[in-house]
Formats: sequence, structure tokens, C-alpha cells
Amino acid sequence: MRMRRKRNLEPRMEACADLLLARGKPCKNLKEAAETYRALLDFEHVFGNTAPVELEIGCGNGGFLLEKAKREPHVNFLAVELCTNVILTAMERTKAAGLSNIRFLNIPAEILECYLEQKSIGVIYLNFSTPLPEKSREKQRLTSMRFLEIYKKILKEDGRIEQKTDSAEFFGYSLNRFEEAGFTLTDVTHDLHNSPYAGENIVTEYERNFSEKGLPIFRAVAKLGQTDKICTSAADAAKEQK
Repeated sequence: MRMRRKRNLEPRMEACADLLLARGKPCKNLKEAAETYRALLDFEHVFGNTAPVELEIGCGNGGFLLEKAKREPHVNFLAVELCTNVILTAMERTKAAGLSNIRFLNIPAEILECYLEQKSIGVIYLNFSTPLPEKSREKQRLTSMRFLEIYKKILKEDGRIEQKTDSAEFFGYSLNRFEEAGFTLTDVTHDLHNSPYAGENIVTEYERNFSEKGLPIFRAVAKLGQTDKICTSAADAAKEQK
């Protein structure tokens, strides 16, 4: 069902203009935009400092990043969200909280390279991305090879992706794609809230509603390059689930 347009959307977006770095598609054709359009962000100019930058793709109403930004004031955060109705809520919440270390991109994730320098992002967060189980929509999944190749370009040499999802099928798919793309899997769990990683986890409203029904949350970290940490392969993760 299509989301109803928020009342006074444009004036409210204008009121948050200082937080919004880009909006919409620079070209009608996304492929053309990704290949030809560049308006690379100067993070030092945007944030006024040289702190590391992390990225959440599909920020929703901003609950995760708001808490993250409060806990880590010396880290800068970018939030990507395609739906203008949704990103407005996240921006208004950020303004109300007085947080200065979050900025927003109201764009399709397909054109991240239009705005982000190569090897500029330390961590990418994928929190409860839409699974899109239909075979015909595989390329639209945020952990498809199409997107992983984009992430590999913008991540730093030692960068990582942190994924959380409530979909076992999507989680298994993602683990396989991470390995195919050359990432190293660590911290894989099929029951986050009853795992060693629960203490550091930021529980979003969506996540809380889901887990209160007694359903598990899946989490994994996919790292570029080598790691000294004991890793869990997709095959091992599948065994753990059994």
C-alpha cells in the first residue's frame, strides 16, 4: 500500500535542509547517473571535522542512527533512505535531539558512488532491509552482488558491513553473497538477543516488536580483507542454525 504524503512535506523538508545533502535522482536513468554523475561529498566540510564516517542504508525513521550518534559522538554518520516521507521523520528527530553528527541522503542506494569517495566509509549498516524474496527482484536486494560491488568501492580497506534481519531466508542468501564477493564473515548469530553480541546491540522499534513475538533476529559482520578473528563461514552458519 502506498504511503500517504505527509502534511506540509515540502516546508518541513526545507526546515531540515541543513541536514539533507542530496535528494532524488540527478538523471532519469539510474545506470547513467551511477556511471557519469559525480558530486562527491567533502566530509570535513559537511561535518566540520575529520572524524570517521559510517553509513546506514535504509535508515527508516532514524531510531538506530540516533542512538548510535548519541553513543559515539566522535563518529560521523550518513543515513540513506529512498522514501521522502520516511527520511523526513528521521531528520526531524535528529533536529529535535540536537545531534550534529548525522547527515542524510534521500537517494537510491544504486547511486551512492555519485556522492561518496572511494574508500571513504568505515562501516555500512544494513538493518532489516526488505528481503524481496521474488527471484525477479534479486538485483534489488541490498546484499545482491550488484550492491556488494558498490559497497566494496566505497568501503575503506579494512571496512565492514553489519547486517541485521528477521528473515532466515534472506540471511542465508546474504551470507552466501558476502562470501562470493570476497568478504570474511565474523560474529554470525541466528539469535542475536541470546548471543554474546546482545549487550552492544541497539534495538530498534521494529526489532523490539518482532522479538517480543519470540522470533529470532539474525546478525552477521562481513569484513573486507583478512581478519585475525575466528570466522564463521556461511556453511558453518547453516550448521549452527540446525
